Amino acid sequence: MYHRRTSVKGPSAPTQIYQQPPRLLIMHIALPSWADICSNLCEALQNFFSLACSLMGPSRMSLFSLYMVRNQHECVLPFVQVKGNFARLQACISELRMLQREGCFRPQGASLQMAVEDGLQQFKQYSRHVTTGAALTYTSLEITVLTSQPGKEVVKQLEEGLKDTDLVRVRRLQVVEITKGVLEGMDSASPVEEPSNDESSILGTDIDLQTIDNDIVSMEIFFKAWLHNSGTDQEHMHLLLPSRSYSSTSRARDNPMCLKCDLQERLLSPSLLPGTADGSLRMDDPKGDFSTLYQMASQSSASPYKLRVIKALKSSGVCESLTYGLPFILRPTSCWQLDWDELETNQQHFHALCHSLLKREWLLLAKGEPLSGGHSMREPASIFYVILPSRSPTLLVKAVATRELMLPSPFPLLPEDLPDDSLKIVESTLDSLELEPTYNPLQVWSHLYSHLSSASVKPQGRLHPSWESRALRKHPCKAGQLQMNRVRATVAPLTMTPAPGKAHKMLAASKASSEAFFQLSMEEEAEEEEYLSGP
Repeated sequence: MYHRRTSVKGPSAPTQIYQQPPRLLIMHIALPSWADICSNLCEALQNFFSLACSLMGPSRMSLFSLYMVRNQHECVLPFVQVKGNFARLQACISELRMLQREGCFRPQGASLQMAVEDGLQQFKQYSRHVTTGAALTYTSLEITVLTSQPGKEVVKQLEEGLKDTDLVRVRRLQVVEITKGVLEGMDSASPVEEPSNDESSILGTDIDLQTIDNDIVSMEIFFKAWLHNSGTDQEHMHLLLPSRSYSSTSRARDNPMCLKCDLQERLLSPSLLPGTADGSLRMDDPKGDFSTLYQMASQSSASPYKLRVIKALKSSGVCESLTYGLPFILRPTSCWQLDWDELETNQQHFHALCHSLLKREWLLLAKGEPLSGGHSMREPASIFYVILPSRSPTLLVKAVATRELMLPSPFPLLPEDLPDDSLKIVESTLDSLELEPTYNPLQVWSHLYSHLSSASVKPQGRLHPSWESRALRKHPCKAGQLQMNRVRATVAPLTMTPAPGKAHKMLAASKASSEAFFQLSMEEEAEEEEYLSGP
């Protein structure tokens, strides 16, 4: 979200702004319920990855791995880089679509536990074998279990099965229950439900339980939350309000009320999509669109970015044409370094500010930190922002124009007397339009997913031409089997508990086999990336 200033001259190294942890997704599959969710889930995954793999700029997702648990656990996709790797991810989703949908079986509890342990072990092995130049930013893993079974039962299975497992490398473990309901009106943009206090006390604090509806939109929104910056090491921004004394003394000005906030994007910038007009710009260059979330974060040093409120405005007194750039959201921080009392007080003050602004129908005008690059200036240049309240416990922030950026607009006022014939014609045309009370973006399709999917997959050649050809030369009769198992063949199996007399020998053999598997997997991934980036 933000990074430190450096004094190094010349081109700066790319910085990790959206530092997302590696993610392991475990599909907890049971029949016959899998038949009800398979189509929606696979479509949502394909839509999400067509977007996540195509976004320009700093990578928002690092590593991703996919497991499925049926009668036993199985690795469908070992850890791979997400950005630019849509072809491989799409192949795995296609494999999910072909899974058995008829019959009846329930996954064994031990299989789910072993999938978590195996995925964690694979991540540790990947971390050891990754090259120095591509060192992992995160050393911990986020694990998500998607299930159609009752969520509380799955949580209890995991708590019981993993009680003796070392989870120090697990940043977060969550169970997501896919309910049988369908989002009828698609009016909600937040299908994820947080557990109540009673649920939290029952489930404990180590495993999160959430629910989502069994429809494509709800699942897409859940996966898109992975694109947000979820770091809690430091608050992102300080919103400084004038002192409660409203005094003009220097002491009051030096001690403003400080609300500690986290930043969150409201929308993805279209300029991050391939093929856009300004797609050739370096999106990791902070000299780009300085009204975006990235620019505000990029100028931040070790301390959070500061927005200083300078005055209030009537909400009806700001013309929409004076705001520009993508908006972003402020919410109370969840920084773990703050104590509970400070977090609670900060949240209460933040909510009170939202409520008071709504009640008064006010906006806030705020001044950002000085822009870099100016020298020997008595008053450094800054960007100004308007802060809008909402019915949710968030504030919407947008850049607003200043005198220096205004262009002349010599347009006269609209005339009051218009010809009756023209009015009748235009009003008749408007009456023929369908009128909606609100704009709901979830009901508007731009066919962007299909466009990105087709643009991300090259039609010629195979996904893994080099190692597929090597295997086919050795076993030409197993071409069909290889196509189905090409991903799983690169994954070392979870070590089983040996008999006491054979423990030492099996441990050494397992270690050698694991290292050989992962060396082969990384070589194949390098060949794939070279192939996909070729002409």
